[in-house]
Amino acid sequence: MNSIYSDIAVAAPSILLPKSGLDLKKWAVIACDQFTSEPKYWQNVEEEVGSFPSTLRMFLPEVYLECETPEQIDARLSGITSSIRNYIDEGILTEMDPGFILLDRRTKYNASRKGLMLALDLEQYDFTPGNKSRIRATEGTVLSRIPPRVKIRERAPIEMPHIMVLINDPGKTVIEPAFAALSANSESGSPDETVGKLAYDTDLMCEGGHIRGFYTPAGSSVSGNIISALRALLAASEDGFLFAVGDGNHSLATAKKHWENIRGGLSDAEKESHPARFCLVEIVNIHDDGLQFEPIHRVTFGLTKETLLSEAGKYFAGNDLRVVTGNSAFAKEGGSDGSQTILVTNGSEDFTLVIGKPSHTLAVGSLQGFLDSIESDSIHTDYIHGEDSVRSLAAEDKLGFLLPDVSKNSFFETISKEGVFPRKTFSMGEAVEKRYYLEAKKI
Repeated sequence: MNSIYSDIAVAAPSILLPKSGLDLKKWAVIACDQFTSEPKYWQNVEEEVGSFPSTLRMFLPEVYLECETPEQIDARLSGITSSIRNYIDEGILTEMDPGFILLDRRTKYNASRKGLMLALDLEQYDFTPGNKSRIRATEGTVLSRIPPRVKIRERAPIEMPHIMVLINDPGKTVIEPAFAALSANSESGSPDETVGKLAYDTDLMCEGGHIRGFYTPAGSSVSGNIISALRALLAASEDGFLFAVGDGNHSLATAKKHWENIRGGLSDAEKESHPARFCLVEIVNIHDDGLQFEPIHRVTFGLTKETLLSEAGKYFAGNDLRVVTGNSAFAKEGGSDGSQTILVTNGSEDFTLVIGKPSHTLAVGSLQGFLDSIESDSIHTDYIHGEDSVRSLAAEDKLGFLLPDVSKNSFFETISKEGVFPRKTFSMGEAVEKRYYLEAKKI
């Protein structure tokens, strides 16, 4: 790994991209942890991809984890490893010189959301609540979810990121001016190769919108300005907090654990630059106009309205729980009196849980504690992105819980002071706006 900037926990990676001429619309596929309760979505992806080279052959959609046997999953993993090696051997994946990619994503919800592909130093990442590292988790990490993911990573010669990491850059000093410089250079009559070039420009399947990316090599003026601007953000931070993991907390935790597993067998020199030490991510400015914070909703299977109201009455005894017909109380996080609101739907009717005297500071924390308390062999919860998806799943014995919006204005301050949010509190954008696998890096 070349071009390491240890003071800001960043490296300029050698990014792998598909060779010129490939159908990028078939190549790029949405993150594995999306549409986990909607197998029809993944059937549509299979039909779209067909026999063409695609990242679909390089990862395991989590929708299959609940419906396939361990033997079937193991066969899928073997096929993934084989596909990756074949794509490398056949030249379908080609490695660029160390550098960064500035990207612009357009969806039906937002005209533009800009990002920066770089690698983060896992030695400077810690998911323990309350830590003071450069890179911090934003939600609680479920340790039991890490070992199965590590097994997948151990077998993979490359990584593909669906991790999105936030920076707190209200002055828009890092990504926005770099993107403007690369975009202008690419569109000029004689683009300067020392500055950068257009790396990809494609529509994304299944209503994913459009994405284009501009590559800039390490050592270019644009890359130098990126590093300088990140250093300035760090200098302005009160406690050394530079990067907050927005999407993919468990994926970054998995990368960290994998690195810890292998670093003991390396020399000191190897540890400094080993590719597994650096994880490829997309950096997004929390103040980007195209970045919308969305709550992650819940659908609880095996739960009826009658059982919900009975169990909630017990759990929230003393918390002034009220039930309001319809969704009029769902307009905001809560009232001026400190109450919290949670909209519930069973597909045919809506009603709102109003917690007058909550024990948790966030509605999602109050709800999650309750759902954890009723979890059983017959009742389980899935985490759903997008209100439309929740409503399509809700039925008589499948209740959808729609949570209030999450404010991003005090996001970094909250993490600094209180540690992590409750797990699965927020998502950045709608489900179809999540990262699509397109870039990769050797590990």
